[in-house]
Amino acid sequence: MPDFKLLINGKMVEGADTLDVINPATEELAGTCSRASEAQLNDAVAAAHAAFPKWAATPIEQRREALEKVADIAMGNATELGAILTSEQGKPLNDAVTEAFGFGAFTKHFAGMDLPVDVLEDSDTRRVEVHRMPLGVVGAIIPWNFPLVLIGFKLAPALLAGNTLVVKPAPTTPLATLRLAELIADALPPGVFNVIADANDLGGCLTAHPDIRKISFTGSTATGSKVMAGAAATIKRITLEMGGNDAGLVLPDVDPKETAPKVFEAAFANNGQVCIALKRLYVHEDIYEPMCEELANIARSKKVGDGAAEGTQLGPLQNRLQYEKVQAIIADAAEKGTVIAGGKAVDGPGYFIEPTIVRDISAGARLVDEEQFGPA
Repeated sequence: MPDFKLLINGKMVEGADTLDVINPATEELAGTCSRASEAQLNDAVAAAHAAFPKWAATPIEQRREALEKVADIAMGNATELGAILTSEQGKPLNDAVTEAFGFGAFTKHFAGMDLPVDVLEDSDTRRVEVHRMPLGVVGAIIPWNFPLVLIGFKLAPALLAGNTLVVKPAPTTPLATLRLAELIADALPPGVFNVIADANDLGGCLTAHPDIRKISFTGSTATGSKVMAGAAATIKRITLEMGGNDAGLVLPDVDPKETAPKVFEAAFANNGQVCIALKRLYVHEDIYEPMCEELANIARSKKVGDGAAEGTQLGPLQNRLQYEKVQAIIADAAEKGTVIAGGKAVDGPGYFIEPTIVRDISAGARLVDEEQFGPA
């Protein structure tokens, strides 16, 4: 088991405390990592702030080469990173390894982009250009559903543009992120990329820090509103990628047998723990019955279990809080609609819920009105 430390100013350092991370499939310890203090968060920001001028002045081709190296290292260690990710997040191992490769793929994609100069006016008397300049230190807050790939979305664009970065993963899934940080630490100059872990107690310090010029956040809408409020005092730029209650429409000209597997995947990928997952479905009355039947049959056929076990198709909910929330939403749905597949927690340890299909349900039910972020 790796020694999961913080990355601050190019060095792996012990935290002021430790943090236990639970395996959601077994409810046992997946690992223990370093937990940062507020002083260590400040150290990470200071390191990023000090590294910024030199990194911003580094030619973009050299920044691009460094990111290519980061991607290659991650992809070369995808099997290890995937195993760690499965142990803390719960998703099937194949999906976790694919996510580690995804980090590398997205890093390469962003590394290949240019920073074009836009010409707004070019006349006999003047020329007006728009140049994209780095901001400084970027704070990145990562959720627990796709820890690795979402770092790729934030790290590569920020660093390619000449910014430096401080990353804070979710406290329930910090391990793969910290291991990734250790693997790529030497590929970047000290201070350019820093990772700290917390117990959900440093987010406010990060968003309010005066030396951070931008926050990139992915997570719940409730937390996103707090991020926006925290960033307002120092007028930071912010990017908020939050949840939603996405609806799907199935029109009468489709074949339910052909369409249902696609709809199911859109709703239940990563056990429904996806911000853009299909959360509710409206089906035309002409194909309503066969569509319900096809979706229910697919749900019943899925193998739910430990992501590390061979053949598992759907893992557990990532944490107990989400597990209990989804159970409550399903219980409400059972009273206000008709459960035709699933609807129950799986016996034994772990945060497992059967993939659940509910029909004949309307607005006013939590399953319709809220984002369930789970297998229902």
